[in-house]
Amino acid sequence: MNDIIQNFNDTRILAIGDLMIDQYLHGTVTRISPEAPVPVVDIEDESYELGGAANAVSNIKSLGGTVEAVGVIGTDDAGRILLNLLEERGIDTKGIILSEDRPTTVKTRVIGNGNQIVRIDKETRKTIDVETTKEILGFVEARIKEIDAILISDYDKGLITQYLLNKLIPLAISHNIPVIVNSKAENLRSYKNVTVIISDLFDASQVVGIKPIHETSVRNIGQWLLTHLDCKGVLIIRGKKGISIFEKDNDVKHFSSNAKDTSDMTGVGDAATGAMALALANGSDMQTAATIANAAATIALGTTGTHTVTTEELLTQIS
Repeated sequence: MNDIIQNFNDTRILAIGDLMIDQYLHGTVTRISPEAPVPVVDIEDESYELGGAANAVSNIKSLGGTVEAVGVIGTDDAGRILLNLLEERGIDTKGIILSEDRPTTVKTRVIGNGNQIVRIDKETRKTIDVETTKEILGFVEARIKEIDAILISDYDKGLITQYLLNKLIPLAISHNIPVIVNSKAENLRSYKNVTVIISDLFDASQVVGIKPIHETSVRNIGQWLLTHLDCKGVLIIRGKKGISIFEKDNDVKHFSSNAKDTSDMTGVGDAATGAMALALANGSDMQTAATIANAAATIALGTTGTHTVTTEELLTQIS
């Protein structure tokens, strides 16, 4: 397993998805507003982190992989901040399209006295037009022979369309390139014949229509996805309970988490997805890749806010 992680340095991932910015406003609460029964936060610090697909991209980079980000962002201030953060980390941004008609997705979290008080989302979910999709596909086709895996990070913001998937997945299969998908519930049924589907238990439960009330129901959720989506593997993230991996030719296997603080799920799926993509790109079997993904998820789960996992942290966690 350590050999696979050490080979991350020689791995090239093309990541397509909804690129976002996470804005954090930290302050102190000392009073309640006279205008409404809400706390007044005196902002003392403001910071920006990569979010959504951009966080998955950042995790791949921090784990030693070479990654190319593909997506659509706005020509606004948030878009410039996002590009700067990616470039500061040495991430290739040539696959990112700038749109004057589409704002960059920003999730603003207001933190008062160390506790999140509110989250404010600025975004659009309008479907990307066909011409932009063709431009993305052209970029992928030009790079397909130079990459080891494709990661799709779908937050249901309109970038990942059925038209895109109908072209992209067969292209990857024809070049024997693994496709790793992390998708929200709204689009989960669209992903068929990919290498592995990654989803949290809540989203997977919504798609299947089974409440995860016990281990048998969790097993039924995973098996339903595995059968109906006809993929090689399904990885379900279960928060403090770890993850479960389902395969066609193997029994379900559960991996526990030893994270001490499990209250903040921010970025856990992105960390697991990035690690899983790197492992499968290096020829790992599904269960070994899941072990590595669980280690990355455990590290992210044990931290507050967005966290990018390093190779050193991953090796320590596994050992």
